[in-house]
Amino acid sequence: MKSLLLALLLTMTSTAISADAPYRHVVFFKFKDGATPEQVQVVEKAFVELAGKIETVRGFEWGTNVSPEGKNDGFTHCFFVTFADKAGLEVYLPHPEHKAFVAKLRPVLEKVCVLDYVARD
Repeated sequence: MKSLLLALLLTMTSTAISADAPYRHVVFFKFKDGATPEQVQVVEKAFVELAGKIETVRGFEWGTNVSPEGKNDGFTHCFFVTFADKAGLEVYLPHPEHKAFVAKLRPVLEKVCVLDYVARD
């Protein structure tokens, strides 16, 4: 019984911490070989602007790959979007501004990788 109560307490504590933790949306882009530097810059600028157009975005940063390891599999760009919780992402994804951004991105994008997680210490 004691171990059951301890397990329940740990589960409740983990859930409470997760509920308050930021929700991260990490996006990696691999552009088509034919994408020009100008087209890539248009996408970069559009993503930066998108972060300011959707009220549930709490934080945003981005950068290009500088790793010396050579394990990026062709992905060159990383965009890191923070929401207060999963509900923020659920507003963001179907938002008309996000859909417009995806339409602008699609012609020059070869591959995308998306990873969402709840931040933990």
